[in-house]
Amino acid sequence: MLAVAHVLGLMMAFFSITFLMPLICSLIMQDGTFKDFLFAATINIVIGLLIAGLTYRFKRELKPRDGFLLVTLSWVFMSASASIPLMIALPQLSFTDAYFEAMSGWTTTGATILTGLDNLPPSINFWRHSLHWFGGIGIIVLAVAVLPLLGVGGMQLYRAETPGPVKDEKLTPRITETAKALWATYTLITVVGIFALKTAGMSWFDAICHCFSAMGLGGFSTHDSSIAFFNSPAIEITLIFLMVAASMNFSRHFLALRRLSIKPYLEDSEAKALLILLLVSVLAVALLLTQREIYPSFFTALRHAAFNVVSIASTTGFVSQNYDLWPIFAPVWMLFLSCILCSTGSTGGGIKMFRALLLVRQSQREIKLLIHPSAVLPVRIGGQVIPERIAYAVLAFIFLYFLVVVALTFLLLLDDVPLVQAFSTIIASINNCGPGIGPTGPAGNYQILTNYQTWICTIAMLLGRLEIFSVLVLFSPTYWQK
Repeated sequence: MLAVAHVLGLMMAFFSITFLMPLICSLIMQDGTFKDFLFAATINIVIGLLIAGLTYRFKRELKPRDGFLLVTLSWVFMSASASIPLMIALPQLSFTDAYFEAMSGWTTTGATILTGLDNLPPSINFWRHSLHWFGGIGIIVLAVAVLPLLGVGGMQLYRAETPGPVKDEKLTPRITETAKALWATYTLITVVGIFALKTAGMSWFDAICHCFSAMGLGGFSTHDSSIAFFNSPAIEITLIFLMVAASMNFSRHFLALRRLSIKPYLEDSEAKALLILLLVSVLAVALLLTQREIYPSFFTALRHAAFNVVSIASTTGFVSQNYDLWPIFAPVWMLFLSCILCSTGSTGGGIKMFRALLLVRQSQREIKLLIHPSAVLPVRIGGQVIPERIAYAVLAFIFLYFLVVVALTFLLLLDDVPLVQAFSTIIASINNCGPGIGPTGPAGNYQILTNYQTWICTIAMLLGRLEIFSVLVLFSPTYWQK
């Protein structure tokens, strides 16, 4: 525990480097928040170094089991650190609201309790979006470095192909190699995305902020009306490409860039399923909107269906239309897609496509075994046989996922939140998607929630981002036994 605290202290001190970005932004924009961010960074450095110093004598090499505690505590404490400048610069914010906003940014959820985004100090908006960007790469590294140790992800399939394969024995320097390669890939796509959005018509400030959101699949915007503010097909198409790219496994992006080939995508079962499901869903929603005469033409319906379906399904949360006014099938289907669409090793939330594919394959196998009980039918994904241990772990994860959704929904119902609002809000929070249906949907935000409801959603965001097991394993007595 104390060895983990030592590393956590160093991480908190190192996290202070991220404050340089809004500090520079404040200097350039002259928005008066420079002292606020400087004070917040100083507090972070002092507390981090104090924790690291007091626990220095307990320093040792971390074991895999330490990783679960470190990851959970880092997301909890980093969100608290990130909330400090929000409370200083926006004194009307309570700690609950500031922490929710910071957690939403750090977990790349994109749910917000703020209004008047167009008039916020630019550095505050920039800070919110940079949390998405840093949280996004943190999630990718988490997926390839920590979650495979639980055996409930999909990254086991990619260990042989990532630049620094993760070994089960201990956290080795090869994880650092993996992280560096993913950082480089993530940064390269971000830079390309910023220039693409600027070319599409955004200002440099909006291009940087919205690219940060898109890469983290977060959904924060610099405008209350989100992407509807721009009313630009070019911007929407650019963001669609960025969101789809961020929904895919970043190990595949790295391999494709290293080999200068699209073969890694063609070999990826998750990527193929993701693209097919998106294409079918966009066309189906566009046809529905056309048939119900929501828009004057099929192409207008296709434009709005494409952007909003991709945004919600990829757990980003940008909106260009108030889809609460669409036939109820559309927003509910979009929220369902947010549960399963994103690939393992992406910046998205939800169950992940790997687990959904495994569940489908397992179901098909059970049906065949009813007919041929003695048959040997291994479960395969992407041509690889999935070990029984991973299959059982994934089934347990999916059970826990729905159990947590039900439990948190009932906790909101206890506070008299309407059923549809409660369920959609929890789904949007645990999938790190952002907007739900109704008051917390595309035309509203989370400001309407009470403190109790806000903390329930904050817990949901954390559980969803750390894929439930990483948090719940800490509550197992076995974890604390030597």
